[in-house]
Amino acid sequence: MSSTHFGFQTVDEKDKASRVRGVFDSVASKYDVMNDLMSGGLHRAWKAYTVMVANLKEGDKVLDIAGGTGDLSMAFSKKVGATGTVVHTDINEAMLRVGRDRLTDKGILLPTLVCDAEKLPFPDNHFNLVSVAFGLRNMTHKDVALKEMNRVLKPGGKLLVLEFSKVAKPLEKAYDWYSFNILPKMGSMVAGDPDSYRYLAESIRMHPGQEELKALMQQAGFGHVDYHNMSAGIVALHVGIKC
Repeated sequence: MSSTHFGFQTVDEKDKASRVRGVFDSVASKYDVMNDLMSGGLHRAWKAYTVMVANLKEGDKVLDIAGGTGDLSMAFSKKVGATGTVVHTDINEAMLRVGRDRLTDKGILLPTLVCDAEKLPFPDNHFNLVSVAFGLRNMTHKDVALKEMNRVLKPGGKLLVLEFSKVAKPLEKAYDWYSFNILPKMGSMVAGDPDSYRYLAESIRMHPGQEELKALMQQAGFGHVDYHNMSAGIVALHVGIKC
């Protein structure tokens, strides 16, 4: 039996996906409200910067992995225009349903697919851009998922990984206090679920830091990888180019 981490717990690899699914089933309806509260609205700036770095043009093909409630899919769709394609995917059906309904309410109709990033149902060399925002840390085999993302990208295509990362040393104690004291209380009051937000804090600590993730992306076949720290390293945007 192979084991992996679910937050600070050690679990059977086969159980992690269902546990993560349970977390996001629980928080899907309050996900956007909690994002604004937890980040003080900063998640909007992080995503806007990601869209800028994507540098999409009319007609591009985009795969949004762990697209959830659709923030990035919505922004990308405006960039690629009527001749482009944005595929909105997530492994969690509850999150995807919220995102699909939100996009539809705004008159944006995109291909929407329940999709496991470790087994992408798309051909080789297909997309100009693949993005995954706040989803990689929840994946059981990050190396496998990154190789799949590389496979479906066209040569010269770009992978954007927007994810919580390692905060600057002087802020560590304050950030830990906020994460393990305030976040669960906020989750309890707003979403009725303190445990899911405790898992969020734990999963961030178990996720590879900036340099470790850069190395993982290089091992997955990306010829050039760089990262941009935001908000003192609370979040980092990793950019990988398929050569």
